[in-house]
Amino acid sequence: MRPSGDPVRYLWFIATSVVVLTAALVVRRVAWHRLRVMRQHGLAVCRTLAVGPGAQITAVMDRFSADTEHPYVVVGACVEGEKGLVEDVPQVERLPWPARDDGKAGDDLVVSRVLSAVESVGASTVCITPGSQFTGDRLRALSWALSDRNIGLVADLGMNDIAPHRLSMRRVGASTLLHVRQAPFAGPSRALKSVLDRLVAGLLIVVLTPVLLALAAAVKLSSKGPVIYRQTRISRGGTPFTMLKFRSMYTDADVQREALLASVQVDGPMFKMYDDPRITRVGRVLRRYSLDELPQLFNVLRGDMSLVGPRPPLPEEVARYNQIESRRLLVTPGMTGLWQVSGRSNLTWEETVRLDLRYVDNWTMSGDLRLLGRTAGAVVRRTGAY
Repeated sequence: MRPSGDPVRYLWFIATSVVVLTAALVVRRVAWHRLRVMRQHGLAVCRTLAVGPGAQITAVMDRFSADTEHPYVVVGACVEGEKGLVEDVPQVERLPWPARDDGKAGDDLVVSRVLSAVESVGASTVCITPGSQFTGDRLRALSWALSDRNIGLVADLGMNDIAPHRLSMRRVGASTLLHVRQAPFAGPSRALKSVLDRLVAGLLIVVLTPVLLALAAAVKLSSKGPVIYRQTRISRGGTPFTMLKFRSMYTDADVQREALLASVQVDGPMFKMYDDPRITRVGRVLRRYSLDELPQLFNVLRGDMSLVGPRPPLPEEVARYNQIESRRLLVTPGMTGLWQVSGRSNLTWEETVRLDLRYVDNWTMSGDLRLLGRTAGAVVRRTGAY
């Protein structure tokens, strides 16, 4: 027979574990935020020498500078061949590509030039860019030489917006292959996502019923017209559906849209306008906090939308899609997504497409949970909401 004090010890153990886990997560979050701030100020970074064709070095620098969540800062360049100029960083060496087949002597020459460039700019890492002729035995010779000097070596394969969980390494004979897993567009995990979407949407509708009724009354009393605005949008596979929102504009908004298109510079097929004159006073408040989108929970309950996914496009937008943009239709559109937490209406069309495709190709259930958490912060900050 167990002593009566056992349940108390169990509860104490559980409570302590929860506190320790929570504290660890908080410390990790604070440390990560501090590291990001340091990198933004040029601290805790890897001084990097880029090696490859001039155009590819420039492209790598653009990709590196667009994101501060990595330590690599390009401080110099070794350009391969006679063509291509690199701006913004010193062009330390120009490697004679295509080189003559001088065997080991030729490899030693170009390796020594890279090592000289590393020393010249004080680099701690060398980055091989796409299209570089540092491959095979030549790349191995460079890796040995850098390792002897405690210099890091990384390679940019030019594979953009592919999440690490889709990548794995495989050994085939003497070769090492990078395997890219297929994007999960179907299967048990997608079915589970659909079930959870509907369960959570149903629960939120029940919990938020008083809020929904209050907002409906505010819309009804503020201006003439229906409480719910219905608009045709496109779901997965190009299937049209009726999306629901609280009406935030005057009833003749669609008629005015054609006139506004002539006076507003539209970036891509998506129409967004700051200080839109068609929005009502109550509508501005609803949009500021994304409250106008709450009726979309019924779309989620019906399966037309998901809690997380690409932005649901209009039919006229889809009609102008190219082959790349059409990949957004491979999954169900969402109430929120990467576009929502990354700036919403402040994003350009190209940025919106890139974020949506990153989500489509790299979806995970844990990623959806993180996006739902980040959405709350984005709504509070009201970034890009108008």
